Amino acid sequence: MSLKSTLFMSETVLELKDASIFQGGNLILSDVNIEMKKGDFVYLIGKTGTGKSSFMKTLYADLKLTKGEGSIVNFDLGTLKEKDIPFLRRKLGVIFQDFKLLNDRTIIGNLEFVLKATGWTSKEEISSKIEAVLNKVDMNTKGFKFPYELSGGEQQRVAIARALLNDPELILADEPTGNLDPQTSIEVMEVLQELNKKGHTILMATHDYAMLLKYPSKTLKCDDNKVYEVVQRKS
Repeated sequence: MSLKSTLFMSETVLELKDASIFQGGNLILSDVNIEMKKGDFVYLIGKTGTGKSSFMKTLYADLKLTKGEGSIVNFDLGTLKEKDIPFLRRKLGVIFQDFKLLNDRTIIGNLEFVLKATGWTSKEEISSKIEAVLNKVDMNTKGFKFPYELSGGEQQRVAIARALLNDPELILADEPTGNLDPQTSIEVMEVLQELNKKGHTILMATHDYAMLLKYPSKTLKCDDNKVYEVVQRKS
């Protein structure tokens, strides 16, 4: 049975089989075998330099998968064409450590920019969608502010709202609390946890081990060019 037929039957949103991840010709991770199903919340942990970012970049096609099999939200990463990458990314919500908001426009302007870039044309629908995602992250009163007028935690909430705009099948959160203080990190994690409870599927790369203890979930670890599941010890 092919990856695609398996995916269709079991609501698998991400699957890698015997995959190797390269960056600039260097082997970063080898023999990666993982599967995520709809509704999962999975951590990806590991020290700096162990391949977390390369792993995430492969999933949103910033790096090409050249060895092994990979399927994500019904796209085959091994055969993915350049012209199909924007369509893949519309089905993913990507949250970055450094927010990546545009400082020359308001929060509403940032969200409008993404919607228009992904094919939305109706002013009413754009306005309604922006209101809905800002409500989800409790930022509905901050839409007319510019990113530099917001705290780090508020900017990350906006980044999460942006990731939700096109109703993604999978949210990839790459160190979303990496630039935040501990209390703000907890607030952002609460937002992600709430989204997961409402059915959103989330893969979160992090080096914040306190989060794993406070919000335990399935955990994958990058170490020694491998990715493996960490078995949680029962207290």
